[in-house]
Amino acid sequence: MIKAIVMIQVDAASIPETAQAIADVPGVTEVYSCAGDVDLIAIMGVAKHEELADLIPGRISKIPGVVATDTHIAFRSYSRQDTEAAFSIGSEDAD
Repeated sequence: MIKAIVMIQVDAASIPETAQAIADVPGVTEVYSCAGDVDLIAIMGVAKHEELADLIPGRISKIPGVVATDTHIAFRSYSRQDTEAAFSIGSEDAD
């Protein structure tokens, strides 16, 4: 699965409604409101890169309240759970 992180600038008066509209789009897995340079961060998961082309400029950018988007495609995932699992491989055989 291809994951994308999309930073979204939104009209400040419509953040809650815009966030919900984005969350309702198929392919969007999470939407966060945040402080900083952007108003919303959306996490998307799709099977093919072409789907991102349809999803972001074709759907997300057209939602009322969306001013701009900046898309980042994830190459690899790192998490504490994944790291701990990798280091524990074979450890139960050491006893």
